[in-house]
Amino acid sequence: MRTGAERLEEDANRGHPRRSRTLLCREVRGEWCQGVTEGAAASAGDAERATYTASTMLDLAGKAALVTGGGRRLGAVIAQALAAAGVHVAVHHRSSADEALEVVRAIARAGGRAVTVAADLARGDEARALPGRAADALGAARLDVLVNNASVFRATPLEEVTEADWDAMMDVNLKAPFLCALAAARLMGETGGVIINLVDASVETPWPSYVPYQVSKAGLHALTGYLARALAPRVRVNGVAPGPILPAEGTGEAADARAIARVPLKRWGDPQDVADAVLYLARAPYVTGVVIPVDGGRRLG
Repeated sequence: MRTGAERLEEDANRGHPRRSRTLLCREVRGEWCQGVTEGAAASAGDAERATYTASTMLDLAGKAALVTGGGRRLGAVIAQALAAAGVHVAVHHRSSADEALEVVRAIARAGGRAVTVAADLARGDEARALPGRAADALGAARLDVLVNNASVFRATPLEEVTEADWDAMMDVNLKAPFLCALAAARLMGETGGVIINLVDASVETPWPSYVPYQVSKAGLHALTGYLARALAPRVRVNGVAPGPILPAEGTGEAADARAIARVPLKRWGDPQDVADAVLYLARAPYVTGVVIPVDGGRRLG
């Protein structure tokens, strides 16, 4: 069986001058890999070949990260996943100090390094100061990774929603990530870093009883693209949009069953699924401005 590179060379020998974005397979050390060749002039004896390249994924060992809302639920799993990759993690909390401390202890037991840092993200001054305080707590001169995970989520039926509900969700879910991102970007220095926003797959399916929450998350989705453009090439900005991963606190079995019935994969996701997406975006040096859905296909309707 001819390899892709051999077929490409035969085409060149037959006089085909260009092969643009040709997907090739080539056997390397007994394993199959894929490569893409960009169109270039090819002539007999000078055929363009696919070449194997070692992974370009970044090594996170020794990097400094801040995970907002890192003491509970998805944030706790993300913090521990980053620590397992060798990242020094600042675990942010507002009122869940005991839970954040337990995350730090779990990271330490696994051989990692983490600290807790408290802030009320509803206050603009505290949100702006948080990245710098996190870096100081880690003893780091810079910040390499910011995960904007903290959020306020609760039902707010339109006939009951208040201005305070609206402000609370916009302040924590949208304004705080914006302020943290600006402060973190300054700490990332000339070598740059990555900002990862936790959005929500539900922004594509309006829920009338969650308007302030969904509007805040839709704004964060849009902000991800705007910041990716504004902060490039030094800082990458991406997002992860979880779907049904953990049942919302306070919901009943009937509501949980309805949530899963709309998911093509017919099951809850695992928090590690979200953490893995965060790790990919932290490591991928040529990915910016994207939001990865981790929703079991829920967005498909």
